[in-house]
Amino acid sequence: MKLLLAETIIPLNDWVDDFVPWLSRNSRDFFQALKSPVDWFFDILNSALVDMPDLLGWALLALVAWKLAGWRVALFTAVSMGLLGGWNPVLPHIDVWDATMTTLALVATAVILSVVIGVPVGIVASGSNRFESLLRPILDAMQTTPSFVYLIPVVMLIGLGAVGGVFATVVFAIAPMIRLTNLGIRQVDHEVVEAAHAFGATKRQVLFDVQIPLAMRTIMAGVNQTLMLSLSMVVIASMIGAPGLGVFVRQGINALDYGSGAVGGVGIVLLAIVLDRMTQSLGEANENASPTLSLRKALQWVSNLRIKLGAGSLAEASIKPR
Repeated sequence: MKLLLAETIIPLNDWVDDFVPWLSRNSRDFFQALKSPVDWFFDILNSALVDMPDLLGWALLALVAWKLAGWRVALFTAVSMGLLGGWNPVLPHIDVWDATMTTLALVATAVILSVVIGVPVGIVASGSNRFESLLRPILDAMQTTPSFVYLIPVVMLIGLGAVGGVFATVVFAIAPMIRLTNLGIRQVDHEVVEAAHAFGATKRQVLFDVQIPLAMRTIMAGVNQTLMLSLSMVVIASMIGAPGLGVFVRQGINALDYGSGAVGGVGIVLLAIVLDRMTQSLGEANENASPTLSLRKALQWVSNLRIKLGAGSLAEASIKPR
């Protein structure tokens, strides 16, 4: 005997088709308010980088690389940026300097926005297990949803162009920033936090003068991962009008133009390596930010800060990082 069950299909596609236009109509002012400052910041940063003389832009990138990561990374940066079209009196180049600067502006805008949103959310999650449990499935969905899916609501709510690409990139890349900020603060030894409270520090002082400095290496790892994910979205964001090196790759895909795709791909890879080495070195430079900091050293560090301040009593003492 066969058991026949009625087939019930959930009309998810119809629900979404109705919901997204409804949200776009009724929340247009809200999303335009979000879009305007991001559009303004990107335009300023992009204009500054593109209009900057090639020699100055090339020299600044090499100087920043030398300052953050040493002469080897600075040399690699100088050669790589020269190959992309920056000032280079020795080697030939592939003449994608303007597109590289636009990509840098796009990625920088997305990373800054991810940090501005992700760090506070991670801090809140580190102080509330309930909020973290609610946030975890949302972050899982953001990281596992195919990146092309982000483009549909972004086009409806934000629109085409660079700003739409920035918001799609932020949704895709912000999860590691939130996760690692939360993880870094939770990894700070509880006895160090208790010692800070014993010295009379307020919750705000403990957060900004103890927990965040000790978690800085982990937070910087989140910045690095967010940066890499943002660069991986450059090509996908170009499909909704985002400018930059991704346009060359998209043209190569659409027209089977292997050369154009190779030019864009090489540019993205070189820029990714340079930015990756810079952010890694920035995180490693702060020795006090190591999550493996010994308890004895951490307690001594907190105690020395109190003595340095010359506080008159334990209740009035505050903790300042070196």
